[in-house]
Amino acid sequence: MSFENSRESKKELLKKIKNIEIKATILSDNIFAGQYQSCLKGNGMEFADIRRYAPGDDVKKIDWKVTAKQRKAYVKEFVEERELSVFLLVDVSASNRFKDKLDLITELVGSLAFSANKNGDRVGALFFSDEIEKVISLKKGKKHALSIIENLLTLNPKGQNTNIANALRYFGKIFKRRSIIFLISDFLDDNYERELKILSKRHEVISVRIGDRKFESLPKGAIFTLEDSETGEQIVVENYKSKSDFNITNLKNGINLYVGEDYVKEISRFFCQGRVK
Repeated sequence: MSFENSRESKKELLKKIKNIEIKATILSDNIFAGQYQSCLKGNGMEFADIRRYAPGDDVKKIDWKVTAKQRKAYVKEFVEERELSVFLLVDVSASNRFKDKLDLITELVGSLAFSANKNGDRVGALFFSDEIEKVISLKKGKKHALSIIENLLTLNPKGQNTNIANALRYFGKIFKRRSIIFLISDFLDDNYERELKILSKRHEVISVRIGDRKFESLPKGAIFTLEDSETGEQIVVENYKSKSDFNITNLKNGINLYVGEDYVKEISRFFCQGRVK
């Protein structure tokens, strides 16, 4: 699977999207059926109206500015948020364009989009590298969920590198209403923690790291030439004595998914622990 589909026919692309739709629908039914609804739905209160104060009303709800202006007591009314805004921030840099990684990312994006659709929530997406590659606005419906998958498959990113901080800043400037954000990346980047902390004050941010174990260690007994998929830089490593593991740290407060492993179990574990609040 590749971001560049110029060599693929429309028929092949539609077949690929259909296969992902089938698998993503099954996964959304099995993974998020109960956990999505119980952990993400109704997490806040939304302002509805202002009305005159009545005996028995909570004094904490008094709108003092309106009260002072009207010289009569008014209170704010709130309703529970029933509809969520779910945003998928997806790292499409060069290190995530390998087939296995992209397959996993696309299945996850599809599953989340279909889960949001099933629960009546709006879903949108932001694809980024070291640039903002594409923004898909919030909408509902199966057709919209499929369009997110198609855009991910057909996107030809301009950037090669990763700039998570830039993506978080951009999102924070444009989208003010509280959202559930799934930040999907391999997190091969630095200096994004400050922006992540700032965004998390307004939104619920769930970080999902995509990893591939075969690229995180070297077997013993050979000389290896390694190339950075984003910068093109090459280094030679002599590894004769023992297997070497690269220093890649899992997310402490997020979801760690690996190519070829049971990521359904890992996502379910995260939601069941009640870590989304």
